[in-house]
Amino acid sequence: MTTGQQRVRVAVVTGAARGIGAGVARRLAADGMAVAVIDLDESACAPVAEEITAAGGRALAVGADVSDPEQVEAAVQRVAGELGAPTVVVNNAGIIRDNLIFKMSVEDWDTVMAVHLRGAFLVAKACQSYMTREGFGRIVNLSSTSALGNRGQTNYSAAKAGVQGFTKTLAIELGKFGVTVNAIAPGFIETEMTAATAARTGISFDELKSAASAQAAVARTGRPEDIAHAVSFFVSEGAGFTTGQVLYVAGGPCD
Repeated sequence: MTTGQQRVRVAVVTGAARGIGAGVARRLAADGMAVAVIDLDESACAPVAEEITAAGGRALAVGADVSDPEQVEAAVQRVAGELGAPTVVVNNAGIIRDNLIFKMSVEDWDTVMAVHLRGAFLVAKACQSYMTREGFGRIVNLSSTSALGNRGQTNYSAAKAGVQGFTKTLAIELGKFGVTVNAIAPGFIETEMTAATAARTGISFDELKSAASAQAAVARTGRPEDIAHAVSFFVSEGAGFTTGQVLYVAGGPCD
């Protein structure tokens, strides 16, 4: 790297095979970062990584279960070895196991907690040492408007509320090392996950989108690029004085 050139940052994006994660990975690559595209199945990550590479960027597809400490550690070490020190993390990996409380199994509760909360903890823990050594780091955790409460999602809502507390505390712990930690809480975003929700509830995806649009101040539903744009700000060099925040990207005000 010659004098005057901006350093190329290495970003880790989890749950990046599709949807919001894939949108974020593409945006960070367009911003000039090298991107590790992480998801449970490496073959599912490959198309996103290949797309980034074909566009002239650097990307690496990595398969890992973010709830497994050994897999996370191995994935992060691989990223550091092949791309460089990971100083940007976007904890996006997530699943839903929706049900009313009297129907929800302990397994469904634990699985959602493991992916969202344990996963964010493990990935941040594995990457923070690289950030503190570099004196620079950006962590963005994906929460949700469901953190405010949503029928049939006691597990998901609790996990996403937990992500917000995790974010604020980590911001306090890591701030003096040049590391910022923020959260983004999306509203309705058009993804495979929301399409699956429509199918499960017996309505068409178009009907679900229309209902969500009617409730949004901007009269439309969100798209992955809306979240990617917010992530791009939080991980930028210029966002060093913004930390411990929860940004609702939901097409309207949220309480």
